[in-house]
Amino acid sequence: MRAVVVAREKEERMRWRQSPAIGWLMGLLMVSAILVAPLATVAQDATPASGETRTSMTRDEFQAELARDLGYTEAATPGGAFIDSSVADIQTVQPFLAEEEVTANVVSLIYEGLVGGDPRSGQIAPTGLADSWEIGPDNRTYTFHLNKNAKWHDGVDFTAEDVKFSADALANPDTGSTYTATFVDTVESWRVIDDDTFEMVAKEPVYTFLFDIQPLLIVPKHIWENVPLKEWRTDPGATGVDPSRVVGTGPFKFQEWKQGESVTLVRNDDYYGKVPHLDSYVLRVWPDQTARVNALLNGEIDAADLEASDIASVEGTPGVAVEHYPTRGFTYYEFNLDPEVTTKWQDVRVRQALLYALDRESIVKNILLGYGEVAQGTQPIVSYAYAPDQITTKYTYNPEKAKALLAEAGWTDTNGDGIVDKDGEAMSFDLLYPSGSPTRDQVVAYLQDAWSAIGVNATPRSLEMPALIEATTTNPTFDVALYGFLWDASFIQDAMFGCDQYQVGFNDMKYCNPELDKINAEAKRTFDEAARKKLLIEASNIVNDEQPVGILYFRQDHAGYNDALQNYHPSTWGVDLPEVWIKQ
Repeated sequence: MRAVVVAREKEERMRWRQSPAIGWLMGLLMVSAILVAPLATVAQDATPASGETRTSMTRDEFQAELARDLGYTEAATPGGAFIDSSVADIQTVQPFLAEEEVTANVVSLIYEGLVGGDPRSGQIAPTGLADSWEIGPDNRTYTFHLNKNAKWHDGVDFTAEDVKFSADALANPDTGSTYTATFVDTVESWRVIDDDTFEMVAKEPVYTFLFDIQPLLIVPKHIWENVPLKEWRTDPGATGVDPSRVVGTGPFKFQEWKQGESVTLVRNDDYYGKVPHLDSYVLRVWPDQTARVNALLNGEIDAADLEASDIASVEGTPGVAVEHYPTRGFTYYEFNLDPEVTTKWQDVRVRQALLYALDRESIVKNILLGYGEVAQGTQPIVSYAYAPDQITTKYTYNPEKAKALLAEAGWTDTNGDGIVDKDGEAMSFDLLYPSGSPTRDQVVAYLQDAWSAIGVNATPRSLEMPALIEATTTNPTFDVALYGFLWDASFIQDAMFGCDQYQVGFNDMKYCNPELDKINAEAKRTFDEAARKKLLIEASNIVNDEQPVGILYFRQDHAGYNDALQNYHPSTWGVDLPEVWIKQ
């Protein structure tokens, strides 16, 4: 899965989700490794010197380094179909409208951005349409040198005019993209210099600039220019009804989307970069995790994300390999803080009470079978800002404290029915969550029981992903929803917690803390990692104290896959699919 952004996970719901800095499915960490000046590496994790132009590593240099470090081999038996799997369908094949992981994985094989991601680390890398770029002496002006051989899948030449058209569209809220806010908050201007050169200017020097533009996957001007932006979501080029309108520049071409069943992509033989060894990529959609795992064991698919309860039955199976790795995400529930929808969650003590009521150690031990860690704060384990010892409020399991906090906030059981109430309103609500995961079902059942023990009545409602997104994002009428999230490697979390991200980013909660916004803005301007880390820890403590979301745990992920797959290296930063081949 090539470069990506911050998004919701579909399997455990990254929403789940990924954030717009989500490094279009790779989330990306530090720009430093690929920014070089003549004869010397330029450290991105230090304040850039004024008056100095910095130049990125080139595509060819990066690919040579990657092949060496990951030990890529040439295909002895090229061809064949890679059969991937999911328990949820994609949303769209229009890249600006992809909000969660499964969709983002698919569209990022068809469409490309200016920059991409490094599958080793999540760092920004020259794996997109720009072979290289320069950052000007003002630390704001980025000049991208586009690949001169890139063509659209229909044979039309790709030019900088397509980049400008795409930037114009993403910046317009009529497009309906979750990534619009981040883009317009970051980029001041953009222009075509010539057919093969494009310039973007940041509003100010920020560490996250290249992360923030990753959601700008380039779409063909000649396909989309006559479609009103408000109609993009329903256009046949977004629904896949007309494959001739699903036209990208990427290593795979769209062939077919059978909704609820499968998505099929085929190799782009005219790709300007690494032409895939595989003939095709197929995503098969399964009704639930059990069916998916059985398909892996029966050899019907080549890869599946595993849940903790699957591991014992899969490990040791002939022909199947299993990898375990920490992720850049977390599993959480979010509150609707809009008082026009509900007033239940306005008192922070109520929100805190719900987390104190949970034995998260038990969740990790008994449901995740030890494959995870209780979350302290908001920064995941793989983050450079992960610092559990510096999180000031620890929500250790304490149901009596939870009851006391509810009582302090005025929620008591006045009628003896076992449910606390206030001003005649019972503490009852629907708990929405994505369907398709036995692990998630167990977690939700536990939440229901634990909250019931303190007089809080949660009614679980599982929804297919499009319906869940509608209820929490498009038309946010929910009370509480369970999701997952994947961060990009900047690990700056304003995409979820920024005041200006409500309904345009991943702030479903309508949460707003201006002081937090100031800290995150300063973190974006801070190139020194140690100083930035301090700011992110401070931001994490604010969110942890105010509890707009209750973060349950930081997961490990598990990949089960056909051991005939070569050059296949699962990690939280994705897989370089064009390099993958199947040993016959």
